[in-house]
Amino acid sequence: MGRLDPEEGQLPAPVKPPDGGWGWIVLLGCFVITGFSYAFPKAVSVYFKELMKDFHVGYSDTAWISSIMLAMLYGTGPVCSIMVNQFGCRPVMLIGGLLASSGMILASFTTNIIELYLTAGVLTGLGMALNFQPSLIMLGTYFDKRRPLANGLAAAGSPVFLSALSPLGQVLLEKFGWRGGFLIMGGLLLNCCTCGAVMRPLDMGMKRKMGKAQDKYEAKEMLPIGGKSEEGVSTTDGTKKTKKVKKKPKKGKKLLDFSIFSNRGFIIYTISKFILVLGLFVPPILLVNYAKDTGVPDTEAAFLLSIIGFIDIFARPACGMVAGLKWVRPHVAYLFSFSMLFNGLTDICSARASNYTGLVIFCVFFGISYGMVGALQFEVLMAIVGSQKFSSAIGLVLLIEAFAVLIGPPSAGRLVDALKNYEVIFYLAGSEVVLSALFLAMATYCCLNRGKKKDPPPEKNPSAGGGSDTEEAESDVQEAEEHSSDNHQLAHSTDNAMVAASEEANHVEEQSGEGGGCPEGDGEVLARDSCNIDQTVERDRF
Repeated sequence: MGRLDPEEGQLPAPVKPPDGGWGWIVLLGCFVITGFSYAFPKAVSVYFKELMKDFHVGYSDTAWISSIMLAMLYGTGPVCSIMVNQFGCRPVMLIGGLLASSGMILASFTTNIIELYLTAGVLTGLGMALNFQPSLIMLGTYFDKRRPLANGLAAAGSPVFLSALSPLGQVLLEKFGWRGGFLIMGGLLLNCCTCGAVMRPLDMGMKRKMGKAQDKYEAKEMLPIGGKSEEGVSTTDGTKKTKKVKKKPKKGKKLLDFSIFSNRGFIIYTISKFILVLGLFVPPILLVNYAKDTGVPDTEAAFLLSIIGFIDIFARPACGMVAGLKWVRPHVAYLFSFSMLFNGLTDICSARASNYTGLVIFCVFFGISYGMVGALQFEVLMAIVGSQKFSSAIGLVLLIEAFAVLIGPPSAGRLVDALKNYEVIFYLAGSEVVLSALFLAMATYCCLNRGKKKDPPPEKNPSAGGGSDTEEAESDVQEAEEHSSDNHQLAHSTDNAMVAASEEANHVEEQSGEGGGCPEGDGEVLARDSCNIDQTVERDRF
C-alpha cells in the first residue's frame, strides 16, 4: 500500500490533509449543510397551525412531518455510507440537494397530510441525509491537526440557522402563506447543491503530482542506463537477474465496512451515544410547555429557546478550540464525557426551577453543555475509527441513534400525559445523560487505556484511535518516491562497480607487464573476481 504501480501510476494511499486552503471552503459548505440538516425540521414547525386548519388534522399529525425528517436523517445512515463509498461525496451531495429541494417544492402542491409526509418528510429528509453525512466525511479528509476546531465551527451552523430560519419562516407565512413559504424554502435548499459542488476530492491534486512522478520514472526506465543496470547485475555465466515488479491484485471496495465492530472504542462510543440520545433532546422539546405550566407568558417562554441557541453558537467553536489543544486532544474522549456529565447535571438541577429566572439560568448552562456535546460528538468518532473508516462508522452510528430518537422524546411525552409532572421527566432525562457520561469515561479508562499499557501495539496505527492520518500519508508518499529512485541508485552502483573493476584490471596488467610476480592469466582472474565481489556487495546493499 502506498507504492506506485509501474504500469498504472496510481496511488491508493490516503493523502495528507492540508488543514487549510480549500479546506476552509469545504468547512463553509459543511457549516451550511449542518445548519439545514438540524434546523430545518424544527423551523418547519412554524407552519403547523396553518396546516392544521387547511387539512383539518391535529397537532400530533403535523408533528410527524418533523419526526419523519429526523428519522430519515438518522435512519438512512448506512444507505448514505454505501453511496459515498460507491460514488464519492460530491455526486451524492448533488443528488441530495436536488431531492431536498424537490421535496419542499412538491409539498407546496399537496392536498392532504399523507402527501406531505411523502414529500416534505421522506424526500426532503432523505435529501438532507445525503448531504449531511458526506459533508462530515469531506471535513475529516481536509482537516487533521485543526479538525477539532473545524468540527466545532461546522457544528455552529445548527444554532445559527435555527435562529435565522424560524423568523424567516414566520415572515414567509404571513406574506405568502404556507404554500408560498414551502416553495421558497425549497429554493433555499438548492444551496445544498452549491455546497456539494465545492466538495472537491482531496486526492485529485495528489494524483496529478504522482502522475508526473510516474512519467519521470518510466522515462528513466527507457534510457540506455537501464540496459547498463541490467548488465551490471549479470552473473559470471552470462545470466541476467532482472527485478520484476509484482502487481498486487485489486481489492473490491467495501460498500459498508462492518469490521469497525471489532474496534472496542467504537462499541463503547456507540453504546454511550445510544444512552445519551435517549435523554439529550427531551428538555428542549418540553421546555416551552414546562415554562407555560409554571405561569410564564407565551412570548417569554418561546424566548427561552432563543437563549439556548444564542449560547450554543459560541459554545461549539470555543469547545472545538479547547479540544484542539495539544494536551487536551489525546484525551478528547474524557472531555466528551465531561460535557455529557455537565449536561445531565444541568437537567437534574433545573428540575425544580419554578420561576422564569431559574429557567433562564438553566437555559444558559444547558446551551453551554449542549454546544460542547454537539462540537465533540463527531470529533471523538473520527479519533476512534480514523478518516478511512469514518464513512461506514457514522452511517452505522446514525442508524443506531435513530432508534433512540424514536424511543426517547415520545416516551417522555407519554410520561408527561400520564403523570402530569415535568419534574420527573427532567430527572429521568438527566439521569440517562449522566449514565452515558460515566459509561464512556469508565469504559475508555478500563477497556482501552489499560489494554494499551498491558499489550502495547507493535506498530502505530493512527486510524485506530490516534486521531491523526498525516504520518500514514507521509510514509506512503515517501515509499512511492523511494520506489521510483531505486532503479536510479542501482544504475549508479553498478556503474561504479564496473569502473572499479576496470581500474583494478588495468593495475594488475601493469604489474604483470613490469614483472611483479603474477602471470597474466592470474591478473585476469583477479580482475573478474574483484568485479564479482563488488557487484555482490552492491546488490546486497540494494
